[in-house]
This record gives sequence, structure tokens and C-alpha cells, in this order.
Amino acid sequence: MPRFSVIVPVFKVQAYLHECLASVLEQPFTDLELIAINDCSPDTSGAIIDEFAARDPRVRAVHLTANAGLGPARNTGLEHATGEYVIFLDSDDSLTPGALQAISDRIKDTDGPDVLVYDYVRSYWTGRTTHDTATAHLAQAGPAVFTLDDRPGLLRFLHVVWNKAYRREFLERAGFSFAPGYYEDVSWTYPVLVTAESIAVLDRICVRYRQRRQGAITCSPGRRHFEIFDQYDRVFAHLDAHPSLARWRPVVFRRMIDHFCTVFTARDRLPRRSRAAFLRQARAYCRRYRAPGTPPPARTRVRHALVRLGAHRSFRALQSARALHQRVHRAAVTAHRAVRATALQLHYRVQRLLPLRRNDAVFSAYWGRGYGCNPAAIEAKVRELAPHVRTSWIAEPAHQHTVPAATRRLTPGTAAYWTALARSKYLVNNVNFDRRLVKRPGQVFLQTQHGTPLKLMGLDLLDRPAAVGDTDVGRMLANCDKWDYVLSANPHSTVVWERVYPAAYTTLEYGYPRNDIYRHATGEDTARMREALGIPRDSVAILYAPTHRDYRRSQRQAIDLERLLRSLGPGFTVLTRAHHFADAPLAGLDSSRLIDVSDHPSVESLCLASDVLVTDYSSLMFDYADLDRPIVVYADDWAAYEAARGTYFDVRSFPPGAVATSEDELLDLFTTGEWRGPRSDRRRAAFRTRFCPYDDGRAAERVVRHVLLGETVVPPSALIVEQRQPAAPVTPGQRQGREPTVTLPTSTA
Repeated sequence: MPRFSVIVPVFKVQAYLHECLASVLEQPFTDLELIAINDCSPDTSGAIIDEFAARDPRVRAVHLTANAGLGPARNTGLEHATGEYVIFLDSDDSLTPGALQAISDRIKDTDGPDVLVYDYVRSYWTGRTTHDTATAHLAQAGPAVFTLDDRPGLLRFLHVVWNKAYRREFLERAGFSFAPGYYEDVSWTYPVLVTAESIAVLDRICVRYRQRRQGAITCSPGRRHFEIFDQYDRVFAHLDAHPSLARWRPVVFRRMIDHFCTVFTARDRLPRRSRAAFLRQARAYCRRYRAPGTPPPARTRVRHALVRLGAHRSFRALQSARALHQRVHRAAVTAHRAVRATALQLHYRVQRLLPLRRNDAVFSAYWGRGYGCNPAAIEAKVRELAPHVRTSWIAEPAHQHTVPAATRRLTPGTAAYWTALARSKYLVNNVNFDRRLVKRPGQVFLQTQHGTPLKLMGLDLLDRPAAVGDTDVGRMLANCDKWDYVLSANPHSTVVWERVYPAAYTTLEYGYPRNDIYRHATGEDTARMREALGIPRDSVAILYAPTHRDYRRSQRQAIDLERLLRSLGPGFTVLTRAHHFADAPLAGLDSSRLIDVSDHPSVESLCLASDVLVTDYSSLMFDYADLDRPIVVYADDWAAYEAARGTYFDVRSFPPGAVATSEDELLDLFTTGEWRGPRSDRRRAAFRTRFCPYDDGRAAERVVRHVLLGETVVPPSALIVEQRQPAAPVTPGQRQGREPTVTLPTSTA
């Protein structure tokens, strides 16, 4: 008996079927059977099924002699199923990597529930993805196994069959089967959930639900949408046949009205002349199955009343009124924003006429994402060495909690924000301020940058259309002309910045202030950071930090992290950090040893807390090398990345450590110990010598003394990198020690 029977009904999906079937068969979890039912599809879908069946004995191809519809096709799959659990998958959707292993592990952890409900993501043909609004009901806190009485909010999920795993013995014992017609998921989902004696949830995205531009049943207009009424007849017949389930009638009744409203208001379902008839039939069903007890929210109460009355014209009038209200509201909001923006720009012009505040400095980083990077290290050093300078930090409200209490907080787009930009003498950022910034005579703009460039930047991107996008080169150069100083971490960066951002600024080749903490943190600091992150004391912490892919609209999780941890055993923990351009953190993680740190405010703290970095082409490798801890480069798509974005050197030829080009190679590096072997150490030493020559823990001090205090600062010498000892990791068996104090060579002008 296989663990899973994955049932895939197939009809006119030849464009998507390969991806769907491959997403099942390429799962690391292999204890499954895949039952593909060709519902007499007129395209090449049947041949595709046979092709997969010939290649993989786990695939069972079933060909129907006549088109039966989605429900009966699934019933055919159930007849052939032999697995312990049944999973349904629509043939234009796909499983996410590692989904079956996560589902199996959760079933084991919850002692085999009747139904396991898991999460999904909608994937639109435009590249946009969205999550279900009811995701909160999948929280795994509380009892591991429960009934629907304990968590009735599960009925708020989209009533589909493919976001659940069903124990086959439970389905057979209860006699569940699919009905024919549209909306067949309705007459399956409600009876199954209310009948199940044990339910569990998995807070993990396991299915990518494809929203096709055309071809989906719900987007095909016609009178077949009236078949929704038959499906609710079957739901209430099931409740009537089981008197113990009568308490669910009010809930299902309310959900039924919600569903009727959805079908009625959708533009692409009901033919115009059938709308009145649909609402009349909806009224009849409301009278037939009326079950008071769960009143709808106030915002939908009127719509429900109109459905119960069958008031077709009133419902349409209400829709028109709501649409008009929304248009008026949008116009009013747009007008308000325009007036406010005009007033703020007038305020900004007036402020620029007033004297500069010579002791004011305003900082920001990463487009207002919070307190961090080089600007944060410099701001902290300003408060230490130049306490007469008042510092302000620009951050969005959601990130202002990261700003120290001693620093004034500014919200972008406010009057205080524009006042600070107009009158502060010092402007410090690792990107650019608002493009409308007019740098006044006497203002000093310090551009700190936010990484050593491996990938092409600035003017070097002009012949890389996938990377340059819609960049306005004129505006980019105009921003560069505002810079007075540009911070550089090493000679390589200096050459690149001066070529790709040509302007009359002064380069400060001082090292990166954000890396100063690597010289000053103690073993106790590191241990405290690990404890705060939940890293076990004796665990080897892997920081996985991939970079952005310009050639992909949607970002991917290149490594199956759960497989990695299973292979490495309990002595390892993975910290995952998505790039700040990613729409969402790395998804689909279900393990206490997988910790998502995408929203952590300090990447430097994460580096200190970890024992090894796994990255691809992220500039984080240059900073992490300064810690003198192992680095593994995962270059599985080097050719595509080089073709789309381009790089300044081949990191595979001059890496900071071990290199893997496939997931199997990555696993081998860790299982054999090569990730921290002598060869990796030699590579890291050469990398540090080239890219970390000035990181002696005093970069921020050099910047403050030169830019704000006007002192003549002797540029740091490229000290022997091997003699520097950064903060030591706390994992047993790793190197310990700290660097002795280094005297900063300065003289006062």
C-alpha cells in the first residue's frame, strides 16, 4: 500500500499537464501512485499520460471512453486508488517542492487524521500570486487533531478538494463520492469536513493553484452555472441524512448565500438574460433551506436579504451604486493625494529658503525598510563621536520600531520628512532619497552603497534588458550627481563604482561600517543572538541567503531545505533569508529546524549567529568572508544568471569556499565535510585578502571623523587579513578568539 494515491483528472490541459505530473513525480517523497484519468480529452493529453506511464511505473493511465466530467473522473480515480491517503490535484495545478514529504510528516505527527488541510497559493497568468484570506485558520498552535466544531473557520476556505489529504478508509467507510456537474467540490467538501472525526492542519503552501487567462470552468459563461443549486441540494441531503450534523445547517446556509452572491456578481459566468432567473431560483433555495443562527456581517447583510427576496433589479441597483461609490471614493482619494502632494512640495520649497541646520543629519536605508546596513553603523558612531549632531532616521511606520530611541524617527512623505531633507546638512543613504530631492549648496550627501558588486551595476546594465528593465538612465545619473562621497569596501568596488556611476564625488575606500560589529562582538553576544533566534546550543546553523533573479518574474526556492536537513541530521539548523526584492519569505517550510529570518532587521546579527553561509550570487558573501567562517556557493543556474544579469568575475573560478552546481553536490559537500575542509579554507583566505582588506572594525569611525568632524583621516592600510580574528562562533569545534585592538591612524586638520 503506497502512502499516497494522487488522483489527476485530465481534460484539455495539454499545455499544463507536463508541469503538473512532473511536480508529483519529482517529489523527493516517492511512496506514491499517480492515477491520471484521461476524461476523453480531444487534445494530446492522453498521449502525455501514456508517455509518463511508460517512463515511471508509479503512473497508472486510465482512459475513459466518453467524457464524464470532473466529478465522475475523480470517482474513477478513487476506484483505482490503493494508497493509505488520497490527494486530488487538478491537471493545470502543481505541487510545490517537498509538499508530499511535509504532508506525510504532518500525518505521522498527528496520528493519521481523517483529513489534513494544507495551504495553497493562487498563481495568475500575469505572474502575480496571492494567498487565501483564511490562511490564519491553518495555524498549527493548539490541539494537533480536532473536529470541525473546534475550528469552524476552516469552512471559510475556498471549497476545493485539492488542498486536503483524505484517509482512504474514512472515505470508503462514509461512502463519499463526487457528483456530476459544475461546482462538484461543494457537495464533497462540506460533507467531508462536517463528518470527519479527526482533522489536522498543515501551515505550508503545498499547491500552486493556476489562474488561467481562459479555459477555466468558472470563467466560462453559460447556464451550467445553475448546477450550483443541485450541489447544495446534495449538501443539505447529507445533513438531513445525519441528524447529528444538524447544527451545521446555519453555517452551510450562510455559505450557500455567499456562494450564490459570488456567482451572480461575477461578470463572466451567467448570461445576461439568465440573471433574473438565477436570483429567483436562489430565492427559492433560501426559503427551502432557511436556517437562522449565523447572521452575516453588516457589510453583506443587505446582499443576503436581496438574495432571499429574489430582488434582481434591486441587487443590480445596489451593485451599480457600490461601483459608483467606489469610483467616487477613488477619485476623491486621488484628488486628496494630489492636493496633499502639492502642499508638501510647496512646504519643501519654503524650507529650502531657510538656513541649513549645520548639526542635523538624516539617515535612511533600503527605501525606508528600517534601521540597518552602513547608514545604521554610521549613525550609531555619530551619536558616540559627535553628540552635538542631531540624527534622524527615515523609515516606514512598520519599520520604525527598529530605530533606536535616541534617534528621531521620520515617516516618508510627511512635512517633517521634507523639512529634514531641506534643512539637514548631512544626508546619508545606501540607496537614493526621493527623486525630488534638491541638494542645496552646503549639504553633504554620503552614498554608502550596500554591497560589493559581483553582478553588473549602473551603466554596465545598459545592454542587459532583463536586468535594466525600465531604468531611467538620465534620472540615475542625476541622482549620482547629488553624491559628495561614495563609500567603498575594497579596490574592486572603487573601480566599479567610478565606472558605472560616473560623477564628481569623492570615493572613501574605508571598508564597510556595517561589518565593524564582526570585530567587536563577543562570544556571549553571539550566544545571545543564537538563543533569540531559537538555534539549539550545539547545532550547526546554516544561513541560506539567495539573491534576486532578474530573469524570473517570480522568485524560486532553489534548494529543498527540508531534504537538506533530513540528509544532514539533527545537528544542523537552517536560517532562511529571502532577498528584500522578493514578494514573500521563502515559503513551504515545516520544521523546527527551519527558521525563516527574512524579516529580521539585522543581517549582521544573522551572520554572527550562523556557522556557515550558503548563497548563490549574493553580495553577502563578501561581508561574510570577513567573519572567516565557511561559505558554500550554490551556482545551479550560473549560465542563466550570467546571461541575464552578468557578473564582474566568475565566482566559480574564484570562490570564497566550496562550490556546488546541483542539490546532490550540495548535500555531498556537507555530508563529506568538504564545506569546511582545507581546500575551502584556502579559497576563503584568498577571497578575504582581495575583498576584505580594510575591515578592521573602525570603518564607521573613519567615515564620521572625515565627513562630519572634518578630520584628516589616513586611509586604512591593507593589513594582513589572516592576522585579524573576527567574532568567533559558539558551535563546538569551531575556532575561538578575538582580534586585538587596532590603533586608528588619524590626525586633526
